Amino acid sequence: MSTLLALLLLAATAGFTQKQKYVVACVAFYNLENLFDTIKSPNTDDSEFLPNGDNKWTAERYEHKQRNMASAIRRIGSEMLPSGPTILGVAEVENRLVLEDLIKTSPLSEADYGIVHYDSPDARGVDVGLIYQASRFRVLGSRSVPLKIADMPYFRTRDQLLVSGLLDGELVHIIVMHWPSRRGGEKRSQPLRNGAAALCRSIVDSLYSADSNAKIIIMGDLNDDPTNKSLTKILKASSSVEKTEKGGLHNTMYRWFKDGVGSLAWDDSWSLFDQIIVSEPLLGKDFTTYKFYKSGIFNEDFLKQKEGRYAGYPFRTYSSGAFIGGYSDHFPTYVFLMRKMKPEA
Repeated sequence: MSTLLALLLLAATAGFTQKQKYVVACVAFYNLENLFDTIKSPNTDDSEFLPNGDNKWTAERYEHKQRNMASAIRRIGSEMLPSGPTILGVAEVENRLVLEDLIKTSPLSEADYGIVHYDSPDARGVDVGLIYQASRFRVLGSRSVPLKIADMPYFRTRDQLLVSGLLDGELVHIIVMHWPSRRGGEKRSQPLRNGAAALCRSIVDSLYSADSNAKIIIMGDLNDDPTNKSLTKILKASSSVEKTEKGGLHNTMYRWFKDGVGSLAWDDSWSLFDQIIVSEPLLGKDFTTYKFYKSGIFNEDFLKQKEGRYAGYPFRTYSSGAFIGGYSDHFPTYVFLMRKMKPEA
């Protein structure tokens, strides 16, 4: 049990007594950048990621990618929880098989991860999914919610994944998303992300309607920044804990973005598309139940390009069509939840 609990001695400046012990959970999100297997799918365009495809996606390269991802994931949040993320939402995975291979790859294989995954109608064949430490999180139910856009009957994108379960016995709801991209231009594609935000908001409202104290964690590659209308006006995610009203949402990544810290870079400009948003019942200073403690962007040096024009950018798998053996074009993001440990009898 000691491997699953972080016993913290926090400074008085953080508002906690030095003797109080806390249980910590790390909830994270990671866009795994094109985690495809090497097998041709009959329903999607995955031709680039085949042994004879443009990327020459061989079994050796696939296994290299899986080792990289497993190693990076295990280190997310390790400053407080060395066992790796308790719950991790992922994007850009081709199918359940690649997630099964991922959790079998060392060092993730040591943590007994479970999987929640549904196939989405996305044209490229990429989905979202969830992996979780089965010793700490028990799935009670899940569903995949499709995004429909008015006047676009043939539009195909990733579904939004809702998973409800018990985190160390406490009910939480996780929503994992990968909103439509900015292909064709930010302004032209904005209505698609606005639609995705409205869909997510409807899921949140249904959870709040059933339980006004619902603990909801929203995560994903949203292809918008925390200050975009889709987040502030449609999803209604606040910029600070203090501004979060009863029944509202707080974007834990807002302050990072305002401080100039991003999760991906393009043309010498940083964006923070990879966001984690929490519901109001997860806020506050009463840590008798799980509450949001702090957020982070996992951007350690080993995840960064070391040299050249893109030095400091996320160290990705391919660059200009050449295999360079990196990790992903996104940095992971994460939050810590905490609650007081009950005194031993």
